[in-house]
Amino acid sequence: MAEAAELREMSDEQLELTLKEAKENLFRFHIQAQTDRLDAPSELRRYRRLVARVKTIQTQREKAAAAAQS
Repeated sequence: MAEAAELREMSDEQLELTLKEAKENLFRFHIQAQTDRLDAPSELRRYRRLVARVKTIQTQREKAAAAAQS
């Protein structure tokens, strides 16, 4: 999993791809948790946090770009 510092070094396109993959994996784990037992329940938390980190960085970049335009 990517740490916040690693995520900040990524381009916007890479962040978007990472977010998409994390959401897909999170969805799969949710479905698997409802139908089977998860081998590693901590993966749910890990992907949830990754999604939150990516969204936070995207929001920070959007606010910085808006402030730069003002």
